[in-house]
Amino acid sequence: MAPLPTTAPPPAQQSAPAARRRAFAPVLVTMAPVALALVLGLWGIRREDTLWGDEAVTYEVAHRTLPEIWRTLGHVDAVHGLYYLCLHGVFGVWDGGLAALRLPSVLAVAAGAAGIALLGRTLAGPRAGLLAGLAFPLIPAVQRYAQEGRSYALVCALVIWTTWLLTAAVGRPRGRRWAAYAAVILTACLLHEFALLTLLAHGVTVFRSGPARPVTRGWSVAAGVVVVGTLPLAVFSTTQSSQVNWIGAPGARHTLGFAAVALIGLLCARTPPRTAAAMAKVPPPPLRLGTLALPLLILPTALLMALTPLRALYVERYVLSYTAALALLLGAALDGVWRRAGDGDGARGARLHGYAVTAGAGLLAVLALVPVGTHLRTPQSRQNDATAIARAVRESARPGDGLIFTPARRRVWTLARPQEFRGLSDLALDRSPVASDTLHGTELTPGAVRARMLAARRIVVVHDVAGEPLEATDRENVKRSTLRADFERCGTRRVTRAQITLYARPGAC
Repeated sequence: MAPLPTTAPPPAQQSAPAARRRAFAPVLVTMAPVALALVLGLWGIRREDTLWGDEAVTYEVAHRTLPEIWRTLGHVDAVHGLYYLCLHGVFGVWDGGLAALRLPSVLAVAAGAAGIALLGRTLAGPRAGLLAGLAFPLIPAVQRYAQEGRSYALVCALVIWTTWLLTAAVGRPRGRRWAAYAAVILTACLLHEFALLTLLAHGVTVFRSGPARPVTRGWSVAAGVVVVGTLPLAVFSTTQSSQVNWIGAPGARHTLGFAAVALIGLLCARTPPRTAAAMAKVPPPPLRLGTLALPLLILPTALLMALTPLRALYVERYVLSYTAALALLLGAALDGVWRRAGDGDGARGARLHGYAVTAGAGLLAVLALVPVGTHLRTPQSRQNDATAIARAVRESARPGDGLIFTPARRRVWTLARPQEFRGLSDLALDRSPVASDTLHGTELTPGAVRARMLAARRIVVVHDVAGEPLEATDRENVKRSTLRADFERCGTRRVTRAQITLYARPGAC
């Protein structure tokens, strides 16, 4: 008798375990990068209880009331206004000092690492995504800004997720996907308007990929919405452009560093793609990784550097998103090395040797980064240390001494620990930062400043170190000329990028 035919399980039952594995795969790829980013971000987050001047500004402004913040933004720092409002909300929930100040940046880098892992998985495979996600929080610039109370890490994370949304929208053009893309990148631009450079990089990617008409139309509409949404902030911020007068032309170190990063990215982009057999197992990526990553790696930095003859605007943290592209390219290159070691036709011993070489190279890279990571968590890693400056002023001064800041914007160093300056007379101050809705207060007329200085017996002067450009305003000239003509220098000490000098009337040192 012929055997009874067996009934095959329905296709849904056959594919259920595989479907569950596919659904859980993105979570597996992102877990290790997120964990690594959190460990590195929380390691030494207090930085020995120090903070640099820009962080002191964030801390003080975010603790003002909402009406005070709004009035301040009308005078200064409108480009950081949304970030100050976000930190105001954080401090309203948990006023945890330095940890609360820096925790949003730590979480942003963790979210960015997850986005990098998913991008790498989509464009180059799960292993490339995992390696890219692990590389991202190890990059020194990422480690640095993961522990700063400024907007740069958050902007970088939004750029990463914007880029992920771009790949999703290119793969399946839908109105809601383009709407999500526009909303996320607009938020990044409102946090820092130089995020608009990301839009240019994405435009190069879109038009170089030779997309269908729905893709070009969808991206163009989304880009137009972002530009229109950012335009009011960009126009208004031009009225506060004096805030970036301190930026100079990029030096040889920055130029050579950018050239080296661009070269590394170009070399990584030459990694051979996955084999046809491997590609057959998964849907083709919506974009080539190099087409996506190289414009983001090179274009924003190159544009800011190219604008230097017209206006010096290049600062590395303004284009931190280059680190996302670098991580993607590094992940794909490492995956290529791994594939060549494991997928070749050689003996098993040769493949194991290839794996060992790859793992050893990764371990050496991590060990090389340990000294860098350790240094980044010390006070000496930042341009200035507002806490140490306040301590030095307290140690140099006596109650009743006069106090002068030159230039006046260095008064922001008092925001970290204002109690250290009590008992001293700020001779040039007219209205405090809070009372004047500014960052460093307003000062008296040059004549009034001179009169108050001449009435003092001893003056502690907080100023820039030698070699920094001097402001040539009448008020600053009066401060310097009065000190030279009527006081003698008793002693000076350098604290990071600040100089604390005690002046006194002749014979009163």
